[in-house]
Amino acid sequence: PGVRYPPPTHPSQMPKNVTPGGRGGSKKKSTSRSAKAGLQFPVGRVHRHLKLGRYAERIGAGAPVYMAAVLEYLAAEVLELAGNAARDNKKSRIIPRHVTLAVRNDEELNKLLSGVTVAQGGVLPNIHSVLLPKKSGKKAGSSQEY
Repeated sequence: PGVRYPPPTHPSQMPKNVTPGGRGGSKKKSTSRSAKAGLQFPVGRVHRHLKLGRYAERIGAGAPVYMAAVLEYLAAEVLELAGNAARDNKKSRIIPRHVTLAVRNDEELNKLLSGVTVAQGGVLPNIHSVLLPKKSGKKAGSSQEY
C-alpha cells in the first residue's frame, strides 16, 4: 500500500489532542500537597526547610502540612489586623507602621511577638498620665496655680 513511517517520538511532532504515554493511559496533572491540603503556603518548601534545618533525623508527612497551615493562619491574622489599621489611617497600602500597630494592639500577637522589632514600625502612641496637665475646676483662666 504505502510507505510506513515510524511513529513520532518528539513532543513537537505529536498531534495536539494526543497525550504522550503508551500503556499507562492518560497522564493526569500532578496536584501539589498545598492544593491537597487546601493551603496557600507551600507544603513542599516547608518540608524541605524542615529537612535541611536538621531539627530531626526524619520528618513525617503530616508535619510540614500542619506547620504550613499554622504559618498561613498567623500570616492571615497579622495581615487582616494590619489591613484594618491601614483603613483606620485612610490608607490603601499596608506599611510597617500598620503591622506594628496591629501586633501591639492585639494581646495574643503582642505576647507571641514580644521580642520582635518591626523595621520602620515605630511605637504605640502613649503618654504617661503623670505628664499630662492637671485639670482644675476652680479657675478656667490659668493653667498653673501659685
